[in-house]
Amino acid sequence: MKNANLLLFFCALPLVRAQDVRTLIDWDKLTPKAVQSVNVNLDGSLLGLAGGFLSGDKPDEARVKKLIGDIKGIYVRSLKFEKEGEYSLEDVEKARNQLRAPEWSPIAEVRSLKGGGDNAGVFVKTDGKQIQGIVVLAAEPRELTVVFIDGSLDPALLRDLGGHLGIPKIDLGKKPAQKKDE
Repeated sequence: MKNANLLLFFCALPLVRAQDVRTLIDWDKLTPKAVQSVNVNLDGSLLGLAGGFLSGDKPDEARVKKLIGDIKGIYVRSLKFEKEGEYSLEDVEKARNQLRAPEWSPIAEVRSLKGGGDNAGVFVKTDGKQIQGIVVLAAEPRELTVVFIDGSLDPALLRDLGGHLGIPKIDLGKKPAQKKDE
């Protein structure tokens, strides 16, 4: 499921204000129950600073630099729990309900039909022409994660963000071997 969650993350992106990502889930209620907590806040100024370390001469770094130029922030909240049942599906549904029309569009959702399964969703906000942000909500039996990228996003460049700024690189499989005569 982790690869599926990462795939969902890089396939799409929506816009919640930075303060709203904290209210999608009642993190203050759930954090004391967790054995591990991750809280990442990269606002526009920090992203600009990080972009300053990327070379415009190296193609991969130049693409990442272009991508983060229009991002207002990257926010990650994640909790890991020692045992199942430390958060409820109602917590997840409350978040999903905040990410609905007219502002948001779910573009991918995975829902376990049995208790204790994995649930994930990717929600985007667009201006009709371009993605303006993305939220990825991933709920596993012992882990709850929300990733929010705020800002204008070019989907063609999005995959290039993996492996930079602490965002994992996704290996979607090896490219098929080319024949020598191609």
